[in-house]
Amino acid sequence: MEYLKFILYGLIQGFTEFIPVSSTAHLKVISLFLGIDDPGASLSATIQLGSVIAIAWYFRNDIFNFRSQSSKKIYEYILHQRLYWSVLIGTIPIVLLGGSIKLFFPYFFDSVLRSNLSIALVSFLMAFFMYLADSSKRGSINIKNHNYSDSFLIGFFQAFAIFPGVSRSGITISSALISGWERGDAAKFSFLLGMPAISIAAIVEFISSFNEFFSLGFLPLFVGLVSTFLSSLLAIDFLIKYFSSNGLKIFIIYRVIFGVVILLNL
Repeated sequence: MEYLKFILYGLIQGFTEFIPVSSTAHLKVISLFLGIDDPGASLSATIQLGSVIAIAWYFRNDIFNFRSQSSKKIYEYILHQRLYWSVLIGTIPIVLLGGSIKLFFPYFFDSVLRSNLSIALVSFLMAFFMYLADSSKRGSINIKNHNYSDSFLIGFFQAFAIFPGVSRSGITISSALISGWERGDAAKFSFLLGMPAISIAAIVEFISSFNEFFSLGFLPLFVGLVSTFLSSLLAIDFLIKYFSSNGLKIFIIYRVIFGVVILLNL
């Protein structure tokens, strides 16, 4: 049963991390509906590492296209690549906000922001924000021609993903669309921007809750990571192909239904 539970955690995390419906909210709510333990913020953040590995694997040609360069040229290549700097700049806001909440408001985060009522209300707000984004005029900004101010703005909105129910992919893709990004590149940049944010959160949570994870055992956690990795690959591939042609409408409807279901079961 322990392994099945971690497989379930991984499937929920992987499928909902990149589809704009909030992985944290689904881990919390679905676990409650199924009568199993809420994995909590620490375990949720840790199994997200499987999602990071999935991003790296899916975009491996984009990320590691300097592999044939010499070591000196690799350093120069990374240093002068706009995309790497954009991801770094876009990560700053969520590190500052997440670090502040972790240091000064940890109990408020767990007791209030992870409540079902809070998640339902946030789901409605995100549905409205995504509707505005989906209705906005299609832009021409993409990964090749964007400015650092564009990446910082998306990173600023990404910082709000610290609140359960927001959805990191949902708010970054939506803010990119409102800012004038092309659909395909908005999704791609959202995924790449998530790599450092998700990794940092997972590492911090793992260190702060080391004893808790040690008691769980390595194998269940590993099974959860593998489950997350495989389901994340499917979710990334689906969203990139579906979103470019169809937009956010189906996810907006789902978020409203999700919020209503939560409220009806309070």
